[in-house]
Amino acid sequence: MILAVIKITLCSIAALAVLYLLAIMPRMIRRPDTSLFKKRYFAHRGLHDNGGDAPENSMAAFRKAVETGLGMELDVQVTKDGVPVIFHDFKLERICGVEGKVVNHTYGELQAYTLCHSGERIPKLSDLLEMVDGRVPLIVEIKAETADVSGCAAIDGLLRAYHGAYCIESFNPMVLWWFRRNHGNVVRGQLSSNFRKEGEYWNILYFAMTHLLFNFLTKPDFIAYNHKFSEEPGRRICRRLYRHPAAAWTIRSERDLEALQGEYDVFIFDSFLPARVKQR
Repeated sequence: MILAVIKITLCSIAALAVLYLLAIMPRMIRRPDTSLFKKRYFAHRGLHDNGGDAPENSMAAFRKAVETGLGMELDVQVTKDGVPVIFHDFKLERICGVEGKVVNHTYGELQAYTLCHSGERIPKLSDLLEMVDGRVPLIVEIKAETADVSGCAAIDGLLRAYHGAYCIESFNPMVLWWFRRNHGNVVRGQLSSNFRKEGEYWNILYFAMTHLLFNFLTKPDFIAYNHKFSEEPGRRICRRLYRHPAAAWTIRSERDLEALQGEYDVFIFDSFLPARVKQR
């Protein structure tokens, strides 16, 4: 009887392990070109300074990154009238000092606000793409607060017409699923973190996102993970067993950057300029 229980237990554990590995398996066949990851350093929201004249996600910050030859990460969401704009927070308060959300304003209305008391205003994605013109690679994070990801169509329309190197990423698995169904050959990345340790509201959805359990649905081409939680098993399995590219966000010191060499292919940084970039 005891042996039978042990066998059943071991079989159950083995079955769960297999299911877990299948659940977090990223795209393994017909994988797109990920050579843009050879550009290892990406400026977070541009090469920005929120206390100066080039605040985050501003055209000035993006121009500085291009002039330095850096790849860059940027955040895109869609306005009330369907215009893809570059802005990180869902709420306007931190950056623009006013109440309300980006999605509840038209593009024209948003132009009344400046970024971090500078002369910069919320840019359109189309203006950024025209300015960059393929000179540096882009990591485009798509912001979607709910399961409504219909705005992806407008963003995708602009990216399809762009001839430079780019990939998309999102915390929201529904965004990646949309691109899997509608633009399957685009390089897509799953953003994640240990949300419990970050102090976020914790439920079954956040548990699944932390452990990359939606990968079976989204089939990402890379994992972008909070570098503070690099030891999370799902991230390490995707990196070491499935050998998929890995991006670390957001590095804010040379010390952290050096400590993570070998664990990641791409480093998204801000608040300092990596020594390896300065030495070019």
